[in-house]
Amino acid sequence: MLGVFLFFSTFRNNFGILKEVMIEKEIVNYKDIVNRIRPELDKVISFLERELAKIRTGRASPSLVEDIVVECFGQKFPLKQLAAISTPEPKQILIQPWDRSYIEPITSALSRAGLGALPIVDKDLIRISLPPLSEEYRKNLIKIISEKKEEARKTIRRWRQAAWDEIQEGFREGKIREDDKFRAKDELQELVDEYNQKIEEIGERKKREIEI
Repeated sequence: MLGVFLFFSTFRNNFGILKEVMIEKEIVNYKDIVNRIRPELDKVISFLERELAKIRTGRASPSLVEDIVVECFGQKFPLKQLAAISTPEPKQILIQPWDRSYIEPITSALSRAGLGALPIVDKDLIRISLPPLSEEYRKNLIKIISEKKEEARKTIRRWRQAAWDEIQEGFREGKIREDDKFRAKDELQELVDEYNQKIEEIGERKKREIEI
């Protein structure tokens, strides 16, 4: 009886240890890690779209000026917080400040913004008439688009590396199986390819706008 008691005591103790090891090495679903970075990649795309919207094309757009920083009464504001912005004509931006005291600081900010056109004050309004884009200016804009695309791709790669590092760590800790590790690597690359394609499409669309 003593032997049986010792056997079950040993079994119970070993089972407890085994249970602790199993809990400690709880299997991690690699798809959770892959899917976790998708919202971050969406943010990269949204940021790129906002940045490219600020680049002048052949047509006027409020996005060209709405985020220009205006120094007013010792504080800094985006233009869209100080005025209504519209485009009554394809190559004209019309700015209507909420208060006449904003006119001077707004025109100063617009003059420094590098729009290729100077603001003209017309009573309580500010008008900007955009001239046609020169060939040299178009080439410079296309270069800027390429640079912003590359910045977005670099950020995508950083998120991919962060996810891959987490997957590698899970594999080393026994929480991710080897076959799942390689599946994760393939799915991460597919995700990166998907978002790189989005970056390319956004950039090409902006280039076409410039060429109009």
